[in-house]
Amino acid sequence: MNWRGRQWQRIMRVGLILSCLTVFTPSEAWGQDIFEIQVYEYLTVPKGEWNLETHFNFIASGTKEFDGTVAPTDNTFHLTFELTRGITDHFELAGYLMLAQRPGGGFEYAGTRIRPRFRLPKSWGLPVDISVSTEVGFPRPQYEANSVTLEIRPVIEKTFERWRLSFNPVVGRALRGPDSDEGFDFEPGAKVAYFVNPKLNVGLEYYGSTGSITDPLPAGEQQHLLFPSLDIFLSEKTMINLGVGFSLTGVNEKLIPKMRVGYRF
Repeated sequence: MNWRGRQWQRIMRVGLILSCLTVFTPSEAWGQDIFEIQVYEYLTVPKGEWNLETHFNFIASGTKEFDGTVAPTDNTFHLTFELTRGITDHFELAGYLMLAQRPGGGFEYAGTRIRPRFRLPKSWGLPVDISVSTEVGFPRPQYEANSVTLEIRPVIEKTFERWRLSFNPVVGRALRGPDSDEGFDFEPGAKVAYFVNPKLNVGLEYYGSTGSITDPLPAGEQQHLLFPSLDIFLSEKTMINLGVGFSLTGVNEKLIPKMRVGYRF
């Protein structure tokens, strides 16, 4: 077997392990992440550099009643700081600080996260670009019933001419809390982007939450959001993402304006 064949064999083994974890473990519905509404792209932060991303969003129409300890999301503003360091040419490490402002109150601490991510080298000559992130979260009970959570996010991307297609088949579960005996849920994300010029692309982002992979929720209880979006590149190291999300099913959050500002240094 040649070198490239061996690399494909390794990738297939990893994929099989992840598939077994998700397919043979039952799950309850998890819900779409409202602190970081983003479809990940393949590239990692270059070695030795930092990247600071600031995520803003406002839930203009969301849930209106408590779900256990979890507060309603309606008219809530979310602010997340994500600081990433490029450790090697193919590996980065990120930390998150999450804040929120609920109606009638000031900003409050909502949780932290840590996220390592690696990417497969382009020199392997694969037909698509692949990276994988593993994120561990420590949310407050007002924003998540479980005190420790896990997200595994593969990133599959293809770029051709002026188009870029990105797919994030995300799985997540509780590690500590009332749902820790349950398994993984499925939260797919995808983005189609068209580069009008080097400074601007227009895109359509999709985010879903469908419950267990083996026992999905009924269609009317699933969460599906579409975000028409713009990416504006102010310089080689500064970008702004703008979007407005609309629910396709009327479940949970229904209208979400969002902005993300990234600065690399």
